[in-house]
Amino acid sequence: MLRPQRGRQRNGVWWGAGLAVAAVGWGAQQFAPLLLMYRAELGVDAATVQAVFAMYVVGLVPGLMLGGPVSDRYGRRPVVLTALAASVAASALLLAGGSGVAWLFAGRLVAGFASGAGFSAGAAWVRELSAGAVDGGERGPRRATVAMTAGFGLGPLVAGVLAQWAPSRTVLPYLPHLLLAVAALPLVLRTPETRPPDAGGGLVRIPDMSSRRFRTVVAPLAPWVFGVVAVGIAYLPGLVERRLGGYVLLFCTLVTLLGAAAGIAVLPVARRVARGGGGRLLTTALAIVIGGLLVAALAAATTDPLLALAASAVLGAGYGCCQVCGLTEVQRIADPGNLAGLTAAYQAISYLGLAAAVPLAAVDRVVPPTVLLLGLAALAALTLVLTSRSERNTR
Repeated sequence: MLRPQRGRQRNGVWWGAGLAVAAVGWGAQQFAPLLLMYRAELGVDAATVQAVFAMYVVGLVPGLMLGGPVSDRYGRRPVVLTALAASVAASALLLAGGSGVAWLFAGRLVAGFASGAGFSAGAAWVRELSAGAVDGGERGPRRATVAMTAGFGLGPLVAGVLAQWAPSRTVLPYLPHLLLAVAALPLVLRTPETRPPDAGGGLVRIPDMSSRRFRTVVAPLAPWVFGVVAVGIAYLPGLVERRLGGYVLLFCTLVTLLGAAAGIAVLPVARRVARGGGGRLLTTALAIVIGGLLVAALAAATTDPLLALAASAVLGAGYGCCQVCGLTEVQRIADPGNLAGLTAAYQAISYLGLAAAVPLAAVDRVVPPTVLLLGLAALAALTLVLTSRSERNTR
C-alpha cells in the first residue's frame, strides 16, 4: 500500500517514520556536550575540536540535497532506511574516538550525511502520513518538529549524563543511540510508503526554489531556526564557563535539554497562532527569537548561568516556532513531487545558522559579546519587518 488511508493516519501510522527522525536527531546532537571531554581526553586544541564539530555540516549539506530529491524519485522508505544505517555507522565510528581524533572526524562526517538524508526524507514522510488529519495541514509539520526536537534533546541529555558520571565515558554515551536506531528499523519497514518510485521520472530533480514566497519569506526565516540553537548551546555556555566550576559538561547538557524541551512545549501555542492566519506564526516566531537574544545579551553582560539557562529556553521556543512555520510554508508551496526536495533546500538553508557561533566567538575579544547579541537581535528584527511585508504581498 503506497498511500495510507485516513483512518490509519489518525492511529499512529506515522510513528515509525517519526521514531526514525528522532533516532537520527539523537545521533546528530549526542556529540554536542562531549566536546570539552574530548579536548581533555585526546589532548587536542580548541581549533581541532571545533573542526570536528564543523565536519558534521560538511556531510549534512550533500545529505540534505540528495536525500530529499532521491526520496521524491524513489520513495521515502529507502532513503530513511539508508539514513538510519548511516546513523548507526556514525555512532560506531565515534565509539572509537577515544583512540584518535581521526575517528571523530569520520563519525561526524557520516552523522552529518545521515542527518541530511533522514531529516529531508523523514520530515516529508511524517507530513504525508499525517495528511489525513483535518487540521489545515498543521499536524504534519508539528509532528515532524516534535520528532526532530525530541532526538535533539534526549541525545545530548543521555550522552552528557553518561559522560559525566558513567565509566568508559568515550564509549557508553553512544550505546543508547545504537539501540534506538536498531529498534527503529523494523518499525520503518512496516510504515506505509507514501511516495511510490517514479519509474518514468528520469534523473533525480533539483528542487524548484523559484517561488517568490520561498525566496522572500522562507529563505530569510530559515537561518534563524538553527541560528538560535547555535547561540544557545554553542556560544552562551562559554560566556559563563568560569562560574560553573566542575560542572561545565552538565551545564552544557542542561542548556541543550532546556532548549529542546522549550521547542516542544511551545508547539501547542504555535498551532493556535497558526490557525489565526495572516502570517501570525511568522511574526510570533521571530518576536520570540528577538526576546531570546535580548535575554542572551543580558546573560552575557552579567555572566549569570541562570540567565543563560533562561535564554536557552526562550531561544528553544523560538526554534520550535520557526521550524513549524518554515515546514508549514514549504508544505504550502511545494507540489507533491517536489515536497522532500524543497524541504531539503529549506533545511540546508536553516542549517547555515549553525555557523552563527563561529563568527561570534571569533570577534568577541574585540567586540563585547553583549553588543554582538544585541546586533543579532536587531538583525532578527529587520528579518521580521522584511518577511512580514513579503508574507502579505505573496498570499
